[in-house]
This record gives sequence, structure tokens and C-alpha cells, in this order.
Amino acid sequence: MNIYGFDFTSAPRPRKPITCAVCELLESTLKLHTCVKLHNFEEFETFLHRKGPWLAALDFPFGQPGKLISRLDWPETWEGYVQLVATMGKQSFEHTLIQYCASRPPGDKHHLRVTDVRASSRSPMMLHRVPVAKMFFRGAPRLLASGVNILPSRPTNDNRMVVEGYPALVARLWIDRRSYKSDERSQQTAAKAAERQAILRGLCSPELLDYYGYTLEIPTALADALIADPKADSLDALLCAVQAAWAYSQRNNGYGIPSHCDPLEGWIVDPAVLGSHPDTFGE
Repeated sequence: MNIYGFDFTSAPRPRKPITCAVCELLESTLKLHTCVKLHNFEEFETFLHRKGPWLAALDFPFGQPGKLISRLDWPETWEGYVQLVATMGKQSFEHTLIQYCASRPPGDKHHLRVTDVRASSRSPMMLHRVPVAKMFFRGAPRLLASGVNILPSRPTNDNRMVVEGYPALVARLWIDRRSYKSDERSQQTAAKAAERQAILRGLCSPELLDYYGYTLEIPTALADALIADPKADSLDALLCAVQAAWAYSQRNNGYGIPSHCDPLEGWIVDPAVLGSHPDTFGE
């Protein structure tokens, strides 16, 4: 099965492209073949139209919190409110979130989805620091327009399948919440490189089999490149591919997505989000 993992950005460009880890899942082995750089949204859209079957995990929120959708009186279907957001335009969408947060009391401004609470991920309403709301705005309408099978928000019979990933969950298995990357040159330290090395060491150990149910095969040159990249774009793409492969292994069990999941919000695929994971490895 062709497996892809995407490190997404809301503003792709040569210095910060969308990065895709191109993998293949053969029985209980995930093979990393290469990492592809997509420098604009046109290249990303073309990639989404690759002939299936394949399954990809992308690291941006596919949906918004149900509380926000309800309070803004947005359509009560995922495709309905994503289409609405797309027609609003970037400036209007961001203004809507800013005005909404300004109207809310402290502690009730940036809502979380159920899956965000379980994954300890950021609110998909965030516009600054890690601008995941901007990633949602750029990514979700493109997924909808591509006609791919979006799990669980817009399932279809298409054999091009996408799920939501969160690479930090994989990294935490071996380095807890320690930082392993930075886009700022002054923050690109030897300590972060050591954390990337610890992640790769874990990915290539039997611990991956214990946790995700398969082993990883990666050429030495690619592994070295993942450790050497201080921005960790390709490493994050690979971590998403790890989650995509796990989701595919759970295809007879809802792709690892619980039946009670709200399709309006979406779901991050990882055993940790189901609460069925073992203790983390390492320290």
C-alpha cells in the first residue's frame, strides 16, 4: 500500500515547502523511499490527484471545534462549513476568529476539539505562534475540492484516502515534549539535533513494532538527512507517514477512528488518542 505523510504549511515557498514522505507498507514493514518537496499549492493539488490506492496523513486540523461551529451558526455538515469558509476568503475568516475570541471571556476563547484534548494539541482556531487555523483554511478546502476520501469528515468510496496526523505524538514516545526543531537559525542547536537522532533511533528500533505494529526501513543516507535538517520538515512528514500506516493497519477497525467521533471536528489518528497506548519509551 502506498503511504504518504505530509508536513503542511499555510504558505508554501522554496524556503518552506510542503514536504511529503513517500512510503510503501509491505505486510509489517514501512519503507521510506524518498521525501518530495512541493513548493506551491498547485503542486500539492496535483499530488492529491495521484492515482490510488493510497493513504496519507497530513499535519493540520481538518475541522474546527463543534462549539465554534454551533455558536457561529455555520452549516452542520463538514463539507458545508468548509465550503462556507472557502468562500469567506482569508481575511474574512481570520477576522471572524479574531472577533469571536474577543467576545469570549478568558479561558473560553480558543476551543479544543475532543481529539485535541486527547492528543494535547493546539486549538485549530489559533492564528499566531503555530498558525494552525491558517493551515486549516488553506488545507481543508483543497482536500474537499480534490474529491479524496476524507476520514472521518467526508468518507467516500474513493481509494485516495486522507487522515489527520500529529507528528508530535510520535516524537513524544522517545523524547517526551523536548524540542527537536526550529525554523529560527539561532534556535537550531546541537541539543535539538540529538533529539532528532533519538527519534530516528526509536523509529528504527523494535519499539516501533510494539507500538504501531510494524517496523521501519529507511536508507542510511535518508536517515542522516533527517537528523541533519534543523527544521525537521522531512522528519515530521515521516512521523505522519508512521501514523498513516498505523491507520491503514486499522482499516477493519474504522482506520483507528472511534465510531463516536464527531465528523464535524475530525480525528487525529494515533493509538495514543484512543487511550490504548503503552508507556512511552526511553526516559
